[in-house]
Amino acid sequence: MAGGLVKYRHLSRNSSARKALLRGLVTQLVQHEHIQTTYAKAKEAQRLAEKLITLAKRNNEPCRRSAQGILYVRSLTPAPTDQTRPIGGVLDARKMDNSHADHDSSFPSQTPHILMPKLFGELRSRYLPREGGYTRVTRTEPKNTYDQGESAILELVDGPKDSRFMMTAKTVARDRMLRRQPTPLTRQNVKKVTQFRGEEDLEAMVQRFMALETGESQPAVQQKIGDAKEGTTGVASEAAPEPTKTPDAPQPTR
Repeated sequence: MAGGLVKYRHLSRNSSARKALLRGLVTQLVQHEHIQTTYAKAKEAQRLAEKLITLAKRNNEPCRRSAQGILYVRSLTPAPTDQTRPIGGVLDARKMDNSHADHDSSFPSQTPHILMPKLFGELRSRYLPREGGYTRVTRTEPKNTYDQGESAILELVDGPKDSRFMMTAKTVARDRMLRRQPTPLTRQNVKKVTQFRGEEDLEAMVQRFMALETGESQPAVQQKIGDAKEGTTGVASEAAPEPTKTPDAPQPTR
């Protein structure tokens, strides 16, 4: 029946090409924690990335095998030479150099995946307190100026390249430099980004942004902030006038 709903985006590819594309995007996401692609690809890769991190949080042997089936394994097999080049489409095993068998790094079956320790180590410990929502898709301007396709950023939350965390820190730094109170939206964003990450990382990034704007070192910026706070309280205490006693009104005589 034409015009029916589908469970997922086909991305103009057949099944095998679509799975290969999503596996490649998720592998790059685990490696770099921040990728830019089209909006449709980002939304489909987000589903697979959430499933991958859920497998890492379970941390058992079936989940490890499933995660290794999703991630691409980097092959370290040496390139074929004239002696090991396939003859008629079939690799001639008799002409293979036996010296490659002495090195364990030459065969992918004996090579540990470079991303498996990160997935079941750093990422698993980062997202253990979370119940879900490990990734974020943010719409951006079209990456290609010719087709104007919808672009987006797919990233892991609470990571070193978290865009919302950096934007919130920059907003807080701007408010401090202008000496104005943060808006309710900024307070809400601060509460969100520090819920699982803590306020120390946010404060460190705020100091970095303030140092970049002023061109000074972070200790100097911190000293200025402390002096400004003390000066504000001192000026406020000095400016407050002392209460004057008004003379009592004379009582009427009878």
